[in-house]
Amino acid sequence: MRFAKGFLSAALLVAGALAAKKSSEERFNDFQAKQLVSTPVKLSDVTYQSLTTAPRDYSVTVLLTAMDARYGCQLCRDFQPEWELLAKSWVKGDKKAESRMAFATLDFANGRDTFLSLGLQTAPVLLHFRPTSGPHAVAAPEPVRYDFTSGYTPKAEQVRSWLVRHTPDRPHPEISRPINWVRWIVSVTAVLGIVTFAVTAAPYILPVFQNRNIWAAISIITILLFTSGHMFNHIRGVPYLGQDNRGGVVYFTGGFQSQVGIETQLVATMYGMMAFCAISLAAKVPRMDNPRAQQVAVIIWGGILLLTSSFFLNIFRIKNAGYPFSLPPFM
Repeated sequence: MRFAKGFLSAALLVAGALAAKKSSEERFNDFQAKQLVSTPVKLSDVTYQSLTTAPRDYSVTVLLTAMDARYGCQLCRDFQPEWELLAKSWVKGDKKAESRMAFATLDFANGRDTFLSLGLQTAPVLLHFRPTSGPHAVAAPEPVRYDFTSGYTPKAEQVRSWLVRHTPDRPHPEISRPINWVRWIVSVTAVLGIVTFAVTAAPYILPVFQNRNIWAAISIITILLFTSGHMFNHIRGVPYLGQDNRGGVVYFTGGFQSQVGIETQLVATMYGMMAFCAISLAAKVPRMDNPRAQQVAVIIWGGILLLTSSFFLNIFRIKNAGYPFSLPPFM
């Protein structure tokens, strides 16, 4: 183990010595020529050491990743397309290298020694090395590390914003996402299908939507549903049934701030019965031609309305013991 560590240190020192033979300008120019052809540039231990060694008058953003399926790094595979999009968009928008930015990728398979020297046990790791010389030099030579602990795969735009904060007074090319032709084709096809269906089915659908009785029924059901306490149940998360002190089932609970699910359903049903009785007495019964049948209908609907109203007043007394009103037969 000591021999391996010594060999690693010696290898990195040799790489650093070789890199030091080239000036910062030469190293960046060599790398810029490579990333104009293909970006982000793939590194090895030696090229990583050469690119990041000081002094340097340019910035380096390196993604240390583990793409091999043996390592099971799902975040590495998910972030790779966003990383490549960021690097390509930046280099394409800054062909003259005015931002002095280099983008590179070091995979674990090609950079084991670097991972060991940095003490990395997880991936991906995104490091941004700031210039140590030149007009944009910073006092701290340590790289800045991007935080991948948010729980989701960052987008290229998010990483670009992070880089913008650390590269002031320099050009910051925008992200240029390629056109998703599949999504466009699917969207256009779906819209055309919906329009075709609407035009074809319009003669059959429009009468339904224009029917006053249907809209009246929908409006009444909605009103009855919400006036019976449906929203109260969702907000409070009330149980469906209640229990009394003897273990029996309670359908209506006392007090204005308590309620059970079945209570809402029963109240909505009674509201619906009273609404149906009122509509029948106002709209249907007057149109009946037979006086005898009309009289029977009035008695039936009026009787149902009386019974339901009487039961409602009884429920009011359950909710509030001091409620003074009542109707027969539920007195």
